[in-house]
Amino acid sequence: MTLHMRSFLGAVSLAAMMTVGAADAAQLNLHNGGDVASLDPQRMSGDWENRVAGDLFEGLVTEDAKAQPIAGQAESWTISPDGLVYTFKLREGIKWSDGQPVKASDFVFGFKRLMDPKQAAEYAYLQYPIKNAEAINTGKLADMDQLGVAAPDERTVVITLENPTPFFLGALTHYTAYPLPEHLIKAKGDAWVQIGNIVTNGPYVPTEWVPGSHVLTAKNPQWYGTADLQIDGTKFFTLEDQAAALRRYRAGEFDILTSFPADQFKWLEENMPGQAHVTPFAGLYYYVLNSAKPPLDNANVRKALSMAVNREVIGPQILGTGELPAYSWVPPGISNYEGGPATVEWKDLAYPAKLGEAKALLAAAGYGADKPLTLQLRYNTDDNHKRLAVAIASMWKPLGVNVELLNAETKVHYADLREGDFTVGRAGWLADYDDPTNFLDLLKGGIEMNYGKWSNADYDKLLAQAQTTPDLKARAGILKQAETIALTDSAAIPLYYYVTHNVVSPKISGFEDNVKDIHRTRWLAKAE
Repeated sequence: MTLHMRSFLGAVSLAAMMTVGAADAAQLNLHNGGDVASLDPQRMSGDWENRVAGDLFEGLVTEDAKAQPIAGQAESWTISPDGLVYTFKLREGIKWSDGQPVKASDFVFGFKRLMDPKQAAEYAYLQYPIKNAEAINTGKLADMDQLGVAAPDERTVVITLENPTPFFLGALTHYTAYPLPEHLIKAKGDAWVQIGNIVTNGPYVPTEWVPGSHVLTAKNPQWYGTADLQIDGTKFFTLEDQAAALRRYRAGEFDILTSFPADQFKWLEENMPGQAHVTPFAGLYYYVLNSAKPPLDNANVRKALSMAVNREVIGPQILGTGELPAYSWVPPGISNYEGGPATVEWKDLAYPAKLGEAKALLAAAGYGADKPLTLQLRYNTDDNHKRLAVAIASMWKPLGVNVELLNAETKVHYADLREGDFTVGRAGWLADYDDPTNFLDLLKGGIEMNYGKWSNADYDKLLAQAQTTPDLKARAGILKQAETIALTDSAAIPLYYYVTHNVVSPKISGFEDNVKDIHRTRWLAKAE
């Protein structure tokens, strides 16, 4: 019997006990998209998992309704004048859902586990600003006690950084910075996340987890703000078929959709005015190019494929929901990036000129109508991903490029990307914190999310130099040099900057559009 099956069987009786007499409870029914792979915040990797994690757990710092950092498990903090030492004072009396106190040592335990190379946490690098974090996580330093996180007493967490980090408070809202219940993990090991075992310290607790179907939550009576919660629990539905999700929303089965078929946007505006929330936010949709294998180890081939994409038609014609064409790796509007991002040098060429140069580049590499370049383009199952993949395949056809389209469910798709089992693959990135490094690090050598394995020593040196540059203007200039290298070498193909695709029922209040597209249940209410 697998872990997930045991989780489900253990859930039945617990969920039944917690929902007795709750027929009139205000349950939020949320279309969550992809399947949640784990309830362990250090085993998560997607925005669909972040939605669940942020309801179950809370870090030292958390998000308000507009996704800005506010006090979480810490009631206050101070920052040393040199910007290197953050001292957090925990709220008095905070508890795990089993009634055990949340101690400063739970945060130390969580960060040490995150950085333990044996745990292989995908997103550990997001906390590399912490002193010795990268050295420990990459196996260069074995002494875990050298990690810059300490608990001088049960209510004080002290975090020491490698260098001043202007976005660090924002990074602490990420699920990699959540505390972990040391008492439970030491007793249960990896089984601590099973329903019936798991304890959490956030507004809600999971009562049922059926892989491939849903996660169900209920209020955490031990959380300090439970009395203010307007939603009694959320059912996070796994469903990657957007058309089916929209039908279920129209039937009243879902209160919120986190995506919808782009070709239904006009229909939604006309028939459900005000319910579709399409607003810009800090995210990039891009194609990964497998630079480790021919033919995409050739920078000119990569450049040709990028130039041949007519980005100007993606938003208004292909998707129809206003996505903005992307010619940079860092989206516009990100903080600490004076003057905005760098862009590809050919951005302002007319599309016919771009296409002509792309044909010439491929011809020079030995490809054309008489010797076509055959590529596989992978995407995770989604109507919008398919629509765009079909369109881009047609844009590449005049170059003499034949494209085989392959789709898979989200978990399988990203597993294939991590394994390097692809030629061209669809990917996306939503800002975890408001700083250009959150995007630029995706192309850094040795980072697991650098799916295409593009590598450039000068790029990595510039990112390292930026880490030790306290002047934000000078730092921005260094980061822009790095971005220019990646764009010139066509490390990947940025396609468009995201807009949100939420649909919110008029019964729901408290939903605030924001640049991170994070909407915690604690801020919502539902009218019956």
